[in-house]
Amino acid sequence: MKAVFCGTPQISVPSLHALARIADIDLVVTRPDARRGRNRRLQPPPVKDAAERLGLPVAQPSTKNELAELLSPRAFDVGVVVAFGMLLQPEVLAIPRAGFVNVHFSLLPRWRGAAPVERAVMAGDTETGVTIMLMDQGLDTGPILSQERTPIEDSDTGGSLRDRLAEMGAKLLAETLPAWVSGDIEPVPQPEEGATYAPRLQPEDRVLTTDMTVAEAWNRIRALAPDIGAQLVIDGATHKVLAATPADVVLASGQWASVDGVPVVGFADGALAIVSIQPPGKRAMGGADWLRGRSLPG
Repeated sequence: MKAVFCGTPQISVPSLHALARIADIDLVVTRPDARRGRNRRLQPPPVKDAAERLGLPVAQPSTKNELAELLSPRAFDVGVVVAFGMLLQPEVLAIPRAGFVNVHFSLLPRWRGAAPVERAVMAGDTETGVTIMLMDQGLDTGPILSQERTPIEDSDTGGSLRDRLAEMGAKLLAETLPAWVSGDIEPVPQPEEGATYAPRLQPEDRVLTTDMTVAEAWNRIRALAPDIGAQLVIDGATHKVLAATPADVVLASGQWASVDGVPVVGFADGALAIVSIQPPGKRAMGGADWLRGRSLPG
């Protein structure tokens, strides 16, 4: 089985390794190197690093047309797409004999789109999973080849859930792809009932306000931890709240208290204890450490 792999972030890497164990990977396609971090240094995507360690050829097209020109002359059985970050044109989808298969990190048709993991946690979902689907011209609308479910625990963050789904997706890909290519799976069309969309995260998705409910604020904090961070303005300065837990304390919205040395802030219908916080220009620290030596916010 000859395959082409398209993926970019760290969540794609386990599937690349899984594909390398079951297929002859003709090419790994990823996004161009990008400037990241405080120093804005040019850095390769995680998939590029992983592919080079595996000794696989890598291409980094910048546009859909470049991608089409790159893949059109190639002969391969199947394409695998995992969080690639570029839509594939119809003429590209038609190139491989068995089409392009997508590893999507939700239980489709729920959470079609770019940020399914974070949106599931933000919405308070109690379950999510991985879907292997055959790609069509729509946005995550293709027929389903296989699915696997997992609960979303109260202890889960966007980061921990993303890591778990990445490993689940890789395992499910390895089980599904050979059967699909050999003709042993019948695709099942997605129902339109229950379809929801997970748009790319925007700056406003990070904002916390104390007129939110506890559930809304807590789910947002969990969804964006640990690397994005929900933002709460405290005494005029924007802080990242990286971990919190509901507190059995009666406080008005925006009111602060210290409970056993831990800062607690009131929301619309309850309160949250701040477990981890990152003040502007400083490293993340425990809530008690942040509160020590300073007065409660006013």
